[in-house]
Amino acid sequence: MKAKYKEELKNIFNPKKLFMVILGNTIYSLGVVAFILPLGLITGGTTGLGLIANHYFNIPIEVFAAIFNVLMFVIAWFTLGTSFAFTTMISTFYYPTILAVLQKVEALKTLTTDLMLATICAGLLIGFGIGIVIRAGASTGGVDIPPLVLNKKLGIPISVGLYACDFAILIGQMFFRDHERTLYGILLVLVYTVVMDKVLLSGKSKVEVKIISKYHEQINKAIQEKVDRGTTFLKIETGYLREDTKALMTVVSNRELPKLNQIVMDIDPKAFMVINEAKEVMGQGFTTHKNHVAPNEKK
Repeated sequence: MKAKYKEELKNIFNPKKLFMVILGNTIYSLGVVAFILPLGLITGGTTGLGLIANHYFNIPIEVFAAIFNVLMFVIAWFTLGTSFAFTTMISTFYYPTILAVLQKVEALKTLTTDLMLATICAGLLIGFGIGIVIRAGASTGGVDIPPLVLNKKLGIPISVGLYACDFAILIGQMFFRDHERTLYGILLVLVYTVVMDKVLLSGKSKVEVKIISKYHEQINKAIQEKVDRGTTFLKIETGYLREDTKALMTVVSNRELPKLNQIVMDIDPKAFMVINEAKEVMGQGFTTHKNHVAPNEKK
């Protein structure tokens, strides 16, 4: 039990993880201070919920935010684990602090008066900031928690969960806010969720390649020796001649694709190749250490 807690503490206070959480929250707050607050743009998240609660129930925004963040922290603790909850708590305390510091920088408040430019820039910064924090294994707290819980329990993509939460919050504000600002708010949500999705998947996308060739054995050997990637044979039947043969499947990075293509063409210029983008690949050689085992070695 003690070893488990030591491992969790080590994970929580990992310098790289802490740096990414702080960096992400700083970028997030920069987008809010420089583009959201000066132009009065509306957005989703806990702040948006606070505005709704204040309008309909006369609850102070700061009181609602405090209660809601504590509730989300408890949910994160029991659903997403101790390590995640504590790194989220770091965001909960650091974000308002850096927000207050950046608000004192007058130069940030006069970068632009163009609503469209401010919406796009805010979306880029907020999406990039949230993406960095979530990729580090934490969150910025508040409304970020429900999409992460839905992702873990139901497999719903985080970006889809954020879309649903933020659009519901924006719709709730449409009844008492300027409709034009609400439309900019919708655009803002679209921009930052797309950017966040790209940040979460950056460096993880790979290419799945299926190769059909009568020289599949030679191609298989060449891929393993020259590209150092695993391969899988698939039993297939050709549609025209009804011949039983094998297709070769492998997964490579985008940089390795030209090399793979050249290897296949050198062996069989008539080879048939199907190339698909794989958004994320997990397993040996990608997310875990690659173990080289001799073909005749028993497991």
